Amino acid sequence: MRTFRYLVIFFLFAVPVAALSALGPGDLPDTSRWYFHADFKEMRSTEAGQHLYGWLQKEVFDDVRDDAGIDLDKEADYLTAFATEDDGLVLIIEGNIGQDTEDKVMAMGAANGSLDRFGSGNKTFFHIKDDDIDRDDDNIEIDMDSFDDGAFFSFAIRNKLLVTSTRERMEALLADKGKVAGVRGEKGQLFVLSAERNLMQAGARTDDFDDDGWDSNILRNTEQAALLIADQAGKIAIEAQLVTTEAGMAESLASIVRGLISLQVFNDDMDPEVAGFLQATDVNVDGNKLTISVALDPEVVVAAIE
Repeated sequence: MRTFRYLVIFFLFAVPVAALSALGPGDLPDTSRWYFHADFKEMRSTEAGQHLYGWLQKEVFDDVRDDAGIDLDKEADYLTAFATEDDGLVLIIEGNIGQDTEDKVMAMGAANGSLDRFGSGNKTFFHIKDDDIDRDDDNIEIDMDSFDDGAFFSFAIRNKLLVTSTRERMEALLADKGKVAGVRGEKGQLFVLSAERNLMQAGARTDDFDDDGWDSNILRNTEQAALLIADQAGKIAIEAQLVTTEAGMAESLASIVRGLISLQVFNDDMDPEVAGFLQATDVNVDGNKLTISVALDPEVVVAAIE
């Protein structure tokens, strides 16, 4: 969970899409490899979301405020991040980004590495590179190869902090006023799950996991994976969907998942709450799509994360 916590913190440093309460397939480039979207505004306003948001305040926002002096709790409404095959990583915080936050980010950039200014007028952006980063440091748990050549960031678009790993992507974002030119209906495009009250969404091409040390028969026989966390009548609804290489494979994987759940439910050493969570899990198949879903009390979800 320590690595997961760092991943959440890592994802809290930006994205490009307009003010989205939910992400759709048309809001991503057709070459996207993975995406992540969090709606903090929805979390603050819904019964179930407030429990998840409280965990973020305690485990993420407080650390960022203590370490960087930036209060994401007051300034972040939406977060989106994605990576494409050609343009690397794109990140953005959208919300009430104040001058004080901009000043602190600029100061940190100047203090921790080389800081270069590009552009002019209302299209100014900066490049920062920390030449002292040790890639072999055992304490670094997140693959930051996308920022090996530094990061480009900009406050030029009102109420947005844009961060990219390439100059070309930053210039394109600024030219399009911080919006992403998504393409709908492209073959092989990442699919996006959505609900009426989205809290978090994520998805990825599973072939990328092979390079990250994943060793799973389930993932090996899939092409894409998507995750959705939403508020459903006061409960936190979690849905995971896998697109398999063929329809027959979806049925086979569903049998494997059901079998694994059954084995764990009858494990005498398992916590009763976890066993109840497994028993409430639905596993369904539609063509080459395998869907695993469950709706839980918010307290159970937060306890599991902690």
